[in-house]
Amino acid sequence: MTDETSFLIDSLVEQLASKLVEDYEISVPQALELVYNSQLYEKIMDLETGLYYQSAKYNYELLRHEIKYGKIA
Repeated sequence: MTDETSFLIDSLVEQLASKLVEDYEISVPQALELVYNSQLYEKIMDLETGLYYQSAKYNYELLRHEIKYGKIA
């Protein structure tokens, strides 16, 4: 994994966690735990999916779906 890819993933995780804190009124550690333990995070880390390169908004919608239904659409 390149430094650029790591930066994109870290930035994406930060944005996802921030949005979770805002929308679900949870703490930052809880939000990070949700992100890191999600199926979405596994898919983001699989560089072949290209999800790390998609917008935070797109990934957040996938994460919200996973939280609501227990799986990614």
